[in-house]
Amino acid sequence: MEHPPETLARGAVLLRRWRAQDAAVVDRIVTEALDHLLPWMPWAAGHSAATAAAYVAECERQWASGEAYQYAITCDGEEIGSCALMRRIGPGGLEIGYWLDPRWTGRGLATTAVHALVEAACALPGTERVEIHHDAANLASGAVAQRAGFTEVVRLPDEGPQAPAQCGVEVIQRLSR
Repeated sequence: MEHPPETLARGAVLLRRWRAQDAAVVDRIVTEALDHLLPWMPWAAGHSAATAAAYVAECERQWASGEAYQYAITCDGEEIGSCALMRRIGPGGLEIGYWLDPRWTGRGLATTAVHALVEAACALPGTERVEIHHDAANLASGAVAQRAGFTEVVRLPDEGPQAPAQCGVEVIQRLSR
């Protein structure tokens, strides 16, 4: 299976593959952004140093299997968030997920990271579509998808775990080749 590059650069953003040795970095950046993440990310409520270590170990496993490609979002040499390409939407599709430390939002960095991921996704054989799934109440995530050229295709009840600010409606935005 072909994998995307381990680093992706676009504008001021450099994406680099998460590695097992990054557990302390993941713990630090999630802890620093926790108040921002808790309303939107169900996994944030259980964050700890141990879950950060488990996360980067899982990143290594998923990269090797081709199941997902998880990246640190960096700017000016500092880790400021995380993003991924994930093979969980069926054949021909890759889903993008992302989050940024709130001190770095509002600068177009998440949109830039999404553009880099779309380019990498479209370079992989068999990619026909790229999607971003977000809760309808998460207007910031929706705005990133729209700025990156995605189009809303459907709204569905979200049957997964809910975070406090979520309304339970999943918006699927798509970019087709």
